[in-house]
This record gives sequence, C-alpha cells and structure tokens, in this order.
Amino acid sequence: MRSPFDLTGRAAIVTGTNKGIGRAIALSLAEAGADVALAGRSAADETAEGVRALGRRAALIPADLGSAEPAGRIVEEALAAFGRLDILVNNAGIIRRADAVDFTEADWDAVIDTNLKGLFFLCQAAGRHMLGQGRGKIVNIASLLSFQGGIRVPGYAAAKSGVAGITRALANEWAGSGVNVNAIAPGYIATENTTALQADETRNRQILERIPAGRWGAPSDIGGAAVFLASSASDYVNGHILAVDGGWLGR
Repeated sequence: MRSPFDLTGRAAIVTGTNKGIGRAIALSLAEAGADVALAGRSAADETAEGVRALGRRAALIPADLGSAEPAGRIVEEALAAFGRLDILVNNAGIIRRADAVDFTEADWDAVIDTNLKGLFFLCQAAGRHMLGQGRGKIVNIASLLSFQGGIRVPGYAAAKSGVAGITRALANEWAGSGVNVNAIAPGYIATENTTALQADETRNRQILERIPAGRWGAPSDIGGAAVFLASSASDYVNGHILAVDGGWLGR
C-alpha cells in the first residue's frame, strides 16, 4: 500500500528556499517524492541541487514576493515545468525590529507586503488552479507571533496574525472543494536568522528554560510537519495552525 505521506508524482511550489526553514521544507518534500519549484528573490541553487540529488525535478523561479504581481506567473512557470501543481508552501518572509513608537511606514509596508499581501495573492493564484482540479494542499508559514504579540516587531506580529486569519478564511471557502489550507507556526528554530539569539548566553538560557523539549528546533522539524500537511495523511485537516515549537505555547 502507498504510504499516506508519499508525495511521489506530485509537484510543489515553495517560496523563500535559499536557506533555513524554506530549504528544509523543499528538501523534505523532495525526499517524500515531490518535484519542487523554488520561488523567491534570493538564488536557491544549492537547494535545487539538493532536490535533484534526491531524484526529483527542481525549477528555479526568480520573483519578488512583496507584491501581488508575480503570483500568476509563478503558478504558470511551475505548471510549465512539471505539468501539474498539487502543493503550495508560502514560506518567504522578512522581519524588521524597532520600538512601536519609532516603526516607520516603509518598514511596515515591507513586512506586510511580503509576509501577508504576497502570500495571499499566491494562495489565490494557486487556489484557482487547485479548485479547478478539485484537490490541492496549501501550507502557510505562520509564527508563534500568530498567537503572541512579541516585542519590537509590530509589523511582523500583525502580518503573522493575518496569516493565521487568511489560512482559516481560505479553509472555510475551499475545504469543501478538496483544497486543504493550513499553516505551520515554527517555534525557536536554529537557523542563520537566530544565530545572534543562540550566541547570547542569557537570552539562549531563557529561551531553553521556556521550551519543554529543552532544545532549539531544527529546520527539518518544520520539514516533517510540511510533508504531513502536504500529504493525504492530512486530508481532514483544514484551517489549522500547527505549532511546531517544542511545547513553547503549552507553557
């Protein structure tokens, strides 16, 4: 019998795959059997090589994900490369830090446009195709700040709260048509983006004391969750925000 986690013969778009969580998700989907289109501003050549080393096809799609404009083109190029589209993972995102009283309009627009606006319109473009074929999996990358407020990241907290809302709203509209829309909320993951936190002895200790699992997450921890939400194993999961956080929110 075919495993419910088997993605053989399926095709995915993953955004923001040049490093960290995005790369891990792309490689995890490929390891499960999917071909992967890698979309984003930064070159993801190493990730593409990794996908191909796993015996799957990779397509590089350069795109600025901070606007609605490239969404339709990304879907068209993925379909041209693979002849099908079954999975979308919206991982691309940015963060800007400043006290709320000093947060600029430029920083607000940059964070909201990339983390929320671009994500929605790529969901829309992929959703049109998936609804037409009567099936599909969309996985958005949310955040612990989809549940919490954070400190000195008002734009990011607003955007990631919006990601949770969009995920639920689209699930309400599309679940009955065979399209699952869910999200992953990563906890503290050991990537290049969190190097400074890991190196700060005091902050690192505080973080680890709050995590019941007692360790930072690895990017592959998010990859496994993405495979679940992209596979038939999650066919009855709709509008859910899956926290992969070592138990952080449980504290």
